[in-house]
Formats: sequence, C-alpha cells, structure tokens
Amino acid sequence: MQPHRINRRSWMQFASFAAGGYCSGWLPQLVSAAESAKAQGRHCVLLWMSGGPSQLDTFDMKPGHVNGGSFKERSTSVPGLRFSEHLPKLAKHAESLAILRGVSTKEGDHERGTILMRTGHIPGGPVRYPSIGSALSKSLGDEQGELPNYVSIAPGPFARNSISPGFLGPKFAATSVASAAPANDDEFAQLRVDYLQRDGGISKRRHDDRLDLWRSMQARFLAGRQTDNVVAHDTVYQSAIRMLASDAKDAFDLSNESDSVRKAYGKGTFGQGCLMARRLIERGVPLVEVTLGDGLGWDTLADTFTRVRLLRGQREAGGAALVCELRDRDLLDRTTILWGGEFGRTPQINSNGGRDHFPQAFTCVLAGGGIAGGTVQGKTSNDGMEVIDGKIDQQDLLATLCSALGVPPSTENIAEGGRPIAIAEGEVVQGVLR
Repeated sequence: MQPHRINRRSWMQFASFAAGGYCSGWLPQLVSAAESAKAQGRHCVLLWMSGGPSQLDTFDMKPGHVNGGSFKERSTSVPGLRFSEHLPKLAKHAESLAILRGVSTKEGDHERGTILMRTGHIPGGPVRYPSIGSALSKSLGDEQGELPNYVSIAPGPFARNSISPGFLGPKFAATSVASAAPANDDEFAQLRVDYLQRDGGISKRRHDDRLDLWRSMQARFLAGRQTDNVVAHDTVYQSAIRMLASDAKDAFDLSNESDSVRKAYGKGTFGQGCLMARRLIERGVPLVEVTLGDGLGWDTLADTFTRVRLLRGQREAGGAALVCELRDRDLLDRTTILWGGEFGRTPQINSNGGRDHFPQAFTCVLAGGGIAGGTVQGKTSNDGMEVIDGKIDQQDLLATLCSALGVPPSTENIAEGGRPIAIAEGEVVQGVLR
C-alpha cells in the first residue's frame, strides 16, 4: 500500500515557493489528473446500506462456527470466492466485485458512524467536512451541466449532516429525490424531485416573463455583492433553471422505462433508485447515491436472519441489475460502485436472535471502473471478532474510491480560514485497483 498524504507542513512549503514565484511539479500533476478524470466522464454510485449490514450474513461468512448463524455459503462466478446463499444474483457478478473484509473504525453510533463513513472524519470540531459525494462531484462534475452533479435518492436518516457539502458550500450540495414505498405488491415505489415542472396554473409566457424579471433583478443584486455565499446561492438557482428548461430532467421519470425493466430492478424504493441511478449516469451525472432501507433498514438487532432474508429481495435485484445494465451499455468501466454502511454487526448472536453494532471488523464492496474484480482484501479471524490481515479504516476506503475514479485522494479544497484539506488522507488499497 502506498500513502497519499499531503500534510500542513507540505502545503506551507508549497505556499512559500509559490509566493516567491516558483512552482514545484506536484500541484500541476494533481490538477492534470483531476481534469483527466473529468474529461473521461467518470461516474460514481454509492449504494448506502443504512443501519449497518451484517458482514457475516453477506460477504464474510463463518461456516462451521457458532457465530456463523443459520445461513449457508454459495459459490460465485470466481472460484474459491463464496457469498451468502441469499446473494445469488450478485454471486453471478463476482468477477466485477472487490470485497474488502478488513474495514475497521471506532464509531458504533448510527448517526456518528454515518457521518464518519461519508466524510471520513469524526463529527464535531470546528471544520464542516464535506461528504465524499460533494467532494467527488466537485472534482468530476460540470458546473454548467443541465442536471445536478450529485443526486441522493431516498437519502434516509442523518442525511442533513452526512451528505452535507460542508465548507464547499451549497452549490456542491446533493439534489435529494424523495420516495414513497409502493402501496401494494402490484405497484412500483414512487420517486420524485419537487418543482421539476412549472405550476399548472402558470402559462409558459407568464413563466418566462417572471424569469426575465428575476434575472434582471438578480443581475443588479450581484453587481455589488460578489461574496462567496451570494455567488453560491446564484449558482444553485441558475442550475435549477437550466434543469427546469431541459429535456434532461426526464432522467428522473421512470415511467419512460418498460415494466419488464422496472421489475428487473425490483419494485421497492432501492430497486427503483438503482434504475434511476443508471438513467442519471447515462445522462452524465457524475455522482449518484441510493439508500437501502426505510429508516435504518439494516438495524438487525433482533431476528437477524428473517430481516436479512427480507432485505435480500431489495438489495439483490437493484444492485445486480445496475451492474448488468451498466455493463451492457458500456458504462461499467467508467462507473465505480461502492456498497457499504456505517458499520457491521457483532459476530455473536444476541439473546433476541439479532446482531448488535460492530465497527471493529466489517465489509464494504467496490465494483466497476478502476476495480480489479474477483478480488478479496482483508481477512477476519475465524470467529469474526477482529481483522487479522489487511486492516483499513474509512480514510483508506475513501482514498481507494478516489483512486479508482482517477481523482487523486490528495486533491485539496480550501476550508474556512484558508486551510487546505485533502479529499481523503488514507492509504490506497492497491490490491483492489487495476
């Protein structure tokens, strides 16, 4: 593994050289690499498993041990790599997946763990760190695009702080897609973005007149107020206006897909969210996040095995269909997928037949562009209680995701007070990259 770190001393050294009229070679290289990733049209999909998925019942089973539970293993498309019996569709795509079984953090609270995994930093303190979605969309996106650069579908609990743009400001915030579960088994979940159409009582002419008036007033307002907050506010409005006027917004309309395709993804919120992710990626959106679970869906503190069986139908169809369709449409090599949650689950089964919070040793999965599929990184002990090889933390995971996308993890953004902060400060797990 190779470190990708730029500390404060390095930054100050660079700053002093720049002030003297000199420039070292590393900054242009970082800029060039980030621009290359943007030019290549790279995409990222974050499949967020809200509540903390059980690693022992999915990708890191312990057959024959009392902690293993009642589920059986099954073979996959990669010889020697085995998943839970409840992952048959993903097992067929194992050659596209990299399994990281050595993830370990120090945060076992749902909200704090969610913020930690999505930003790389423990919550609290003076710096408002941006989510990885905001940071990557800034590096990969087009500020003049017709669609948002970061879309979060059914973001679930703790979204306010965990998908916040932090010090990057509101123009790098996620556009949220609201959800409504299907009323019955015959219907599809409803996903919507509010205000994509003008009000039905306002004619196009009246709408355009209002827009012209707003633009003239806005231009006068901006003329003497070019502060960061005002410019960011204007950027958000201009982006919304472009999307409203564009046919690209049809990417959010799943009724344009056949029922057979929609059923292949699953009728629930997660499955339909994965389908929307594919449609958004096709239209150039660089960062899409889809959350599984109404509330804390993976919070299997009781009756784990029944709960995991129920979740399987949602997780399996959506994730497998997404990988399959991205491959069929020649998009998988340009799209990196990260599957994970805020922590894992205890190897020991509690008195309620469930598994408790367990951040010490759990699993995340990478797939698609830049990823060496069919690989496993990290190993836990026979009882699943600790990582015994290939231990990584949230910063290492995010640095690896950045590298897979072609974005140098050491790419810096400037926080309040002029402090430079890298997107991710961890070590890249080279063994899962290609």
